[in-house]
Amino acid sequence: MAGCGPGSTARERTPRPRTNRRRAFAGDSLRHVPGGAAVLHRGTKLTETCLALLRHGHTAWNRAGRLQGRIDEPLDGEARAHLGRLCLPEEFELATLVSSPLARATETASIVGRRVPLVEHALTEMAWGTWEGRRGLDLLSEPGSGFRHVEDWGWNFQPPGGETPRMVLDRLKPWLATIAGTVVAVTHVGVMRVILAKATGWNFDGPAPFRVKRDRLYRIGVRRDGRLAFDGKPVRLVEAARP
Repeated sequence: MAGCGPGSTARERTPRPRTNRRRAFAGDSLRHVPGGAAVLHRGTKLTETCLALLRHGHTAWNRAGRLQGRIDEPLDGEARAHLGRLCLPEEFELATLVSSPLARATETASIVGRRVPLVEHALTEMAWGTWEGRRGLDLLSEPGSGFRHVEDWGWNFQPPGGETPRMVLDRLKPWLATIAGTVVAVTHVGVMRVILAKATGWNFDGPAPFRVKRDRLYRIGVRRDGRLAFDGKPVRLVEAARP
């Protein structure tokens, strides 16, 4: 398994048949041995958990530029077809698979993970309040709307009736403290921004030192003391073997 810390490498893999291997659970961990292999140990503790974040596939609202937040928009047909041709890289096949409860995330997880994910409510998208369903471009053009580009948010930017980035981080912290081993979490751009901001020291002030793209796993090292670290090397999903 590729590590979560600095110096890890990302590799593209060729299509391969799926195997019926045992799932990993939250109490599992991976110990590296000479030669780069990893051995799964049931119920052991790690000083660093490997959390791999994956953004859900496209919805019709994504393509229209609408703010979704808590609105439960499903994947569109094009996204389902696209994701059906992809799967998790081999190093993440044994990972615990968790997802936001929103349909666009759980469906993405089921398609690329080839199994039903665990549901974690802390991974729900940042709430946009009364702006949900609106287009960001339209809000920007409305004088006095209060809408701002993400580079000008700070940690306390709050849509009317919605959440600040700090509020999202606060609801994520208890969950982050419970995970162990290797975890793939399918979630949303707002949640990923918050975790990556905390991991990189970005304060929603100026250009972000990362870009959240689809079809990529963003590896975060989660330490026992709560510190987060991003290795800066997203790993692409790989082409699934044809049946």
